[in-house]
Amino acid sequence: MMAGAVHPILSVCPSRALFTEKFRVLVENLPPGLSVTLHSLHCSEVKDYWEAYGHYVADNKGTVDVSQEASLGGTYTGKEPMGLLWSMIPVPGSKDHAVLFKVDVETPQEVLISVFQGHLSEGFRQKPPLASVVAERWSMAPGLKIVRVREKEIEGILYIPPGPGPFPGVLDVSGFRGDVTACRPAMLAAQGFVAFGVNYSLPGSEFTTDYFLRAFEFLQEHPLVISNRVGLISMSLGAIVVLNMACRTEAISPRCCVSINGSHLLMEESVDKMLNNFFKMKEHTIRRNEQNHVIMRGLPLPIPNEPTINMENINCPLLLVVGEDDLNFPSTECAELMAKRMHTAGKEHLLTILSYPGAGHVLHLPNSNLIRISRWRFSFFDQNEMILWGGHPKPHAFAAEDSWDKILAFLKQHLYPDPQSVPDAAL
Repeated sequence: MMAGAVHPILSVCPSRALFTEKFRVLVENLPPGLSVTLHSLHCSEVKDYWEAYGHYVADNKGTVDVSQEASLGGTYTGKEPMGLLWSMIPVPGSKDHAVLFKVDVETPQEVLISVFQGHLSEGFRQKPPLASVVAERWSMAPGLKIVRVREKEIEGILYIPPGPGPFPGVLDVSGFRGDVTACRPAMLAAQGFVAFGVNYSLPGSEFTTDYFLRAFEFLQEHPLVISNRVGLISMSLGAIVVLNMACRTEAISPRCCVSINGSHLLMEESVDKMLNNFFKMKEHTIRRNEQNHVIMRGLPLPIPNEPTINMENINCPLLLVVGEDDLNFPSTECAELMAKRMHTAGKEHLLTILSYPGAGHVLHLPNSNLIRISRWRFSFFDQNEMILWGGHPKPHAFAAEDSWDKILAFLKQHLYPDPQSVPDAAL
């Protein structure tokens, strides 16, 4: 046990930061050589509790610097400055396969970080910590303006950076069921883009390519947007949408396009009809593992046999981000075939591919935890199913951080008139 009047000092710097920023966790005034556990705890918006922890030994100065020292065990190992965030798992006793997503960008993600004596793996709530501090992780930068849009038969949310503008624009088409995932467009606005998160989950509506083209035109015509500097970004199902949009050069001229674990399948009708028709034709390709979890990556295979977009119509720089352990979609095979078609069309100079071993389907923002499996209801299933998305925590965390940095560099290169004028985003 620790003795005397000297108490450990725990600090997190910065204690308030954007979600994508790194922080430094430092413990001082420990007895040299003391074994300690750094622990993080977060209560999500749906009241699920999440935790992560790493095992450390104080150096000869009585210090543990998480950014410089390796965790010897816990939910992560090795030198991982942000392991207390990206390795979060549900606390024991939580509901099965909970998912941690931040929806409300106007409130912070509060994380209680504590240091405990000894190398612990359980019972954190029953033991008093040596010290604790709360860190706030924000999706919304200071001065950011949020505007809810419902006009021209489209719906979504605009995220506008502070300042007089005009700014380059990014149309963000979310994946999954089509509602707006707010964190990414909010973080894009923090980087100096007017980001429009378009909604395509309205009940009773048909969402064809034309719906998304109208959303692009709305953003392009906004008075705070530079009309000829608008790009596209999406993941999963939404990536199919933006790739179909990028081929519609008779209708729009995007400056660049980012597709994360997407496909060049042709969307001839609405999003829902495309999925339902596809499922009816290929239901036999869906596999289940020993736990009856659904693996859907075989659904579009073999890809050359399916209707696909005309890659030769793409005239803008295209960035494909691929998780090689994607169990929901054959992202690697799709990227390889798109590359071949771009090469055949003499447009390989427009294509950049980032491919990450061990990364799964849900490649979100840096410092996000891995969503390897979750309960989901696709329209073609009769009930909620356990869907395997793939990925392994450590390589997936690397992919999320590395790809985000490169996505931002790609967008700034192709959308900002003067890269030197890009704002420095921080709290």
